[in-house]
Amino acid sequence: MCTFSDWSHLDKNIISLICLRSVCCFDVSQDESVGPSEEELPCLPPGLSDGEAMGLLWQLRAQRRQSSPELPETVTRLTAPDGSLLYLVGTAHFSDSSKNDVATTIRAVQPDVVVVELCQYRVSMLKMDENTLLKEAKDINLEKVQHAIKQNGLMSGLMQILLLKVSAHITEQLGMAPGGEFREAFKEAGQVPFCKFHLGDRPIPVTFKRAIAALSLWQKARLAWGLCFLSDPISKEDVEKCKQKDLLEQTMSEMIGEFPALHQTIVAERDIYLTHTLRQATCCVEAPPDAQKVPAVVVGVVGMGHVPGIERNWEKQLNINEIMSVAPPSRFGWVLCTVIKGVMLGMLGYACYRAGGSIGRAMLSLPAVQSPSVT
Repeated sequence: MCTFSDWSHLDKNIISLICLRSVCCFDVSQDESVGPSEEELPCLPPGLSDGEAMGLLWQLRAQRRQSSPELPETVTRLTAPDGSLLYLVGTAHFSDSSKNDVATTIRAVQPDVVVVELCQYRVSMLKMDENTLLKEAKDINLEKVQHAIKQNGLMSGLMQILLLKVSAHITEQLGMAPGGEFREAFKEAGQVPFCKFHLGDRPIPVTFKRAIAALSLWQKARLAWGLCFLSDPISKEDVEKCKQKDLLEQTMSEMIGEFPALHQTIVAERDIYLTHTLRQATCCVEAPPDAQKVPAVVVGVVGMGHVPGIERNWEKQLNINEIMSVAPPSRFGWVLCTVIKGVMLGMLGYACYRAGGSIGRAMLSLPAVQSPSVT
C-alpha cells in the first residue's frame, strides 16, 4: 500500500502525466464553437467561377501534398478500411518541439481534416493569444472555483481546481501556456484549402465526474494530497520526456498500479473516444468538380500517452455510450457532500451568531431611549 510519505516517487510522473496530457483546461461556455481561421489562403486569378476556383485550389493542394513525406518520429500512420490515412502526432502539452512536429506534418500531408484532443469546454485556448493564456493559467480565483463546482459538482469541481493549480504551477515553472500544439494545428489547418478542423475529445465534465465516481474516498484523499503539495521543479527536459514511449509505458504501469480507476477514466476511456472521432474523420471526401469519392487524409493531434491506446483500438468495435454516461452519486457520496455543506453552513451560522451577539451586547450598553409621550 502506498502511503502519503511514499508519494514523492509518483508526483513527477503520474501527476505531471495527468496534467500535461489530459486535463490542462480552461472552462468556457458549451456554446463556444471553432470558427474558420483567418489565415491567408493562396490568391486566385480574378474572374473564376466557383467551380473553377474550387478545382484550382484542389489541384494546388494535391501538388503540395507529399506522397512519401519524411515526418517526425512522433508521428504514427494508420490506414482506414476505405484507404483513408491518419497521421497521428503524439505530443506533450508544454512543448515547442511538439508545435514544430504538428506544423511539419500538416504542411507535408495537406490534410482534409485536422482533429485535436480538445472538447467544446476547452476551445477557448485556440482563440486566446499566448500572453492571455499564460495569465489565465496562473490566475485561479473565486469565480473559477465557483464555476468549476457549478459545472461539475462539489467533488469533481474541487478536483478540477486542484488540477488547474498544478497546471498553473507547470505554467509558471516553464513560462509557457498549455495547448501550443493545438493552436499551431488550428493555424496550419487554416492555410490548407478545404481542410476541416474537428474537436475530438470527450467533454471534460464527463471525464471529471466519471473519474471522481470511480475513486474510493481514500484514493480521492491521496490524489488531492499529491496535487496540493506538488511543488517539485519541472523543466522543459521533463516535458520532452513525456514524448518518450518507454518512459510513458513505465509511468502508465505505475498509474495503473496505484490508480487503476483513474487510468481507466482519464486515459483508457478517452483512448476509445478519440479513436471513435478519428475514425469518423477518416471517411472518403468528395473531390471537385464531379464529387467523386476519394480516400481522405487526416492529421490527429493528441497527447503521446494516447497513441498506443488509439493504435490498439483502431480496428476494434467500440461502444461509445458506455463511456458517456455519468452514474448518480452513491448514497455515501451524497451523505458526505451533505455533511460538508452542513459543516460549512454551520460555521457560517456560528460566525453570524457570534457577530450578532456582539452587536446585541453593544446595543444593550447604550443609554435607554425614551419613547415620545402621547398627548
